[in-house]
Amino acid sequence: MDRLLLPHLKNDLLQKIVLLTGPRQSGKTTLAQKLFPDFEYFTYDLAEHRVDLLEKSWRRDCDLIIFDELHKMKNWKSWLKGIYDTRGLTPPMLVTGSARLDTARRMGDSLAGRFFQYRLHPFDLKEVKAALRPDEGLDRLMRFGGFPEPFLKGEERFYNRWRKSHHDIILRQDLLDLESVRSISALETLIELMRRRVGSPVSYNSLARDLQRDPKTIKRWLELLENMYIVFKVAPYHTNIARSLLKEPKYYFYDTPQVYGNEGGKLENIVACALLKELDFLEDTLGRSCSLCYLRDKDGREIDFLVVIDHRPVIMIEVKWAENNLSRNFAIFSKYLGYPPGIQLVGRLEREKSFESGDQILNAAYWLTELDLEKYQLASKSK
Repeated sequence: MDRLLLPHLKNDLLQKIVLLTGPRQSGKTTLAQKLFPDFEYFTYDLAEHRVDLLEKSWRRDCDLIIFDELHKMKNWKSWLKGIYDTRGLTPPMLVTGSARLDTARRMGDSLAGRFFQYRLHPFDLKEVKAALRPDEGLDRLMRFGGFPEPFLKGEERFYNRWRKSHHDIILRQDLLDLESVRSISALETLIELMRRRVGSPVSYNSLARDLQRDPKTIKRWLELLENMYIVFKVAPYHTNIARSLLKEPKYYFYDTPQVYGNEGGKLENIVACALLKELDFLEDTLGRSCSLCYLRDKDGREIDFLVVIDHRPVIMIEVKWAENNLSRNFAIFSKYLGYPPGIQLVGRLEREKSFESGDQILNAAYWLTELDLEKYQLASKSK
């Protein structure tokens, strides 16, 4: 199954170093090895490959060289910069990693002007629509998540074993390679607590009391889980919103079956993953400035998601498992945001509806299969 990033990676590898990050086992290595037929592959996880990297002993006549988990090498940015500055893109270089490389903010000018960055997410309905009907794809995402191996296998026992191995590798290998974390068991407990809080604003103080830690430690641990692509954060949007909440974020899992609760909670997580993936795609391929937020005021009124592109709110999204009545909160928030359309996505829907306000109630699976946030941005500009 071809990934949507493939043609973009191919084109950019002829111009810059390409950095490809994403969750462990999301398909980065498989995608990298599909780009060109003749490649050299090195992973910093293998001792013999580390020697080759130190010696820089690879073929110069191949189509592509792949450096995997290179961020674990000390001073890897300067090392890569030296190769680029002395040899250019001969051969083209792709760097992959299962932790955020934070290239734009933390690496200074080491690779400034020398790279393009991409983020590879697990499968979503848009990426598998050639193989599965929307309702079939949604059911599989809810049961097995979007990581390629368990998604394609489609067996519950396999998924459970895969999940345990996946988390053990991240927490007991990758995390220890990058950070000094003394209490892995406490971090595992935090993950369990977060599984029960998906879709709800998270209080660092409350989590700190539960885990008998200080709030700064909890916040740092959640940042680590973000950097390792276990969870991602959706912040509240407060610009021009009267009586808005300014602090408490919501968190979602890259692996949807991690979510405790009913179908509605899992569907909301699937929608969050799809929206983030689409926004990252717009940033990485078109250079858009994108953010995924939620709306909530001090009276407890809430909209699950607000999509913001180039600093303009373009669409509000509410997620329900089975609800045929349009949320009244669209009208409450819309006037503060320049009247972007409201889309209520429903997992089990009797009939789709459109309203004079421009708001709609739509089948979640079918809308996600044809997801195109750029058209909402273009519509917002034409107002």
